[in-house]
Amino acid sequence: MKPKYPKAADFGLAGCHTCGKVSEVALGNCPRCGTRLRLRKPASIQNTVALMAAAAALYIPSHLLPIMTVVELGEVTHNTIMGGMVTFWRSGAYPIAIVIFTASILIPLLKILALSWLCAAASGKVHPSPKTLGKVYWFTELLGRWSMIDIFVVGILVSIVQLGNYMSITPGPGALAFAGVVMLTMFAAMSFEPRMLWDRLDELTDSPPS
Repeated sequence: MKPKYPKAADFGLAGCHTCGKVSEVALGNCPRCGTRLRLRKPASIQNTVALMAAAAALYIPSHLLPIMTVVELGEVTHNTIMGGMVTFWRSGAYPIAIVIFTASILIPLLKILALSWLCAAASGKVHPSPKTLGKVYWFTELLGRWSMIDIFVVGILVSIVQLGNYMSITPGPGALAFAGVVMLTMFAAMSFEPRMLWDRLDELTDSPPS
C-alpha cells in the first residue's frame, strides 16, 4: 500500500546523521563524509527512555541535596537550588530567582516530560493528532536551544568561589546530581530519532484527534 505521505525512506534514501547529505542507503556509507548510512538511529527509543529515566532519578536529589556548602566567618550554610531561589526572591532579586527557577527547575523538568511523551508517541503508546505532535516536537526543539542556560547557572555558582579568603565554598552532592541531569537530558535529546514520529503519520491521521 502506497503511504499517504511518502518519505525518503520509502525510496531507499537516508540522510547522513553527520553532514545531512541525502544518499541511497544501499551505498552503506555517506559519499561526502564516510559516515555509515542508516534509515533510522538504532535503538533510539530504548536509549532515549533509559537516559530520561536516569535523568528523572537524579532530578529529585539534585533539588533536595545541598548544591554547595558555604563557610562564612565560621558559620556553615548548606544551600539547595530551591533554597537559593527562595532566598533571592525574598531579598528582592527577582530576575535572578526567575533565572534559577527557569534554568534549574522548569526547563529540565519540561525536557524530561516532553521527550518522554515523544517517545510514547513514536512507539505507538499514545496517538495524538499530527498538529499536536508537531507542536510538542517544536516545543522540545525550542527547549533544546536553551539547554545551555543550565551550564550558565553552574558557571555562576563556580565563580562565587572566588569571593575572597573570608568565605569558603565547596560543591555539594546536589551539584553532581544537577550536572548529571543536564548531561543526561542533552544526550537523550541527541539519541532521539524524530523521523520515527513521521513514520507513524499515516496511522495518526486515521486516529481521532487527542
